[in-house]
Amino acid sequence: MADLAELVDQIAKDMATTPERGRVADYIPELAKVSPAHFGLVAITADGQEVAAGDADLPFSIQSVSKLFALVEALGRNADAVWARVGREPSGSAFNSIVQLEAEGGRPRNPFINAGAIAVTDLVAAGDDPRAGVGAILRLVRRLAGDDGISVDGAVAYSEAATGHRNAALAHFMKAHGVITGSVDATLSTYFHQCAIAMSCRQLARAGRFLMHGGIDPASGEAIVSPERARRINALMLTCGHYDASGEFAFRVGLPAKSGVGGGILAIAPGRACIAVWSPGLSAQGNSLLGTAALERLAGAMGWNVFNPDG
Repeated sequence: MADLAELVDQIAKDMATTPERGRVADYIPELAKVSPAHFGLVAITADGQEVAAGDADLPFSIQSVSKLFALVEALGRNADAVWARVGREPSGSAFNSIVQLEAEGGRPRNPFINAGAIAVTDLVAAGDDPRAGVGAILRLVRRLAGDDGISVDGAVAYSEAATGHRNAALAHFMKAHGVITGSVDATLSTYFHQCAIAMSCRQLARAGRFLMHGGIDPASGEAIVSPERARRINALMLTCGHYDASGEFAFRVGLPAKSGVGGGILAIAPGRACIAVWSPGLSAQGNSLLGTAALERLAGAMGWNVFNPDG
């Protein structure tokens, strides 16, 4: 097995010189300003070893990675209500598909596509007070990462709200079907702000550690979720965490993971490691191009694969 520190360092060096970097999410004006030259990688092992390389401490917009934390918050409040609203099946469609939502009566396939995440966020939005909903998700993230300095990037949130017409269409369609019960405006405000949470790879990797430890935060010993819920969240990340490229990601990397159009990916090797990678350039499906390549190389070299009996 490779030396982790040497491997992470070499991957970062190689990614820095890779010419094909994908395309940044230019449909969100603030994200269009981010250079595709960035690359950061952090791996934290089950025994507490923390290895970082590249732009590991530079904050970026976590975007849809925030859906994971919103789901954890909503499940903690009322798990039955979550699964009454959203399914647990891969979508096979783009993350912002309207056609699929209409064909299936307004009930989103899973909590990680945009429609499903908006429906989950409605449960966290505390009625008509988006500040309370965002505050709850932010407190959870800060507690998991052990860092009260994590905040929402206001410019990104404003940029998303100004251009998020398709998300608004999804929300209004679900409101018409009774899937969203609160104020659409409050739910969307909460959603746009949670997506605009800014974190570094190091903070993100620390925030995800509970999922490699069966739901236990190793820093505090606190049970964030039950072992069964941790297993199920990991299963959803594996099958749905990369939208219509989830099967390809499972084939290549073999780890539960959640991506975001800010270029971040949080990946879990249960019982072994938690990895966060950031490279802003995206594939056609909206996942980090170099982040996926880096995780494939890292997981392969370390034997971190849920389908590997020794991994």
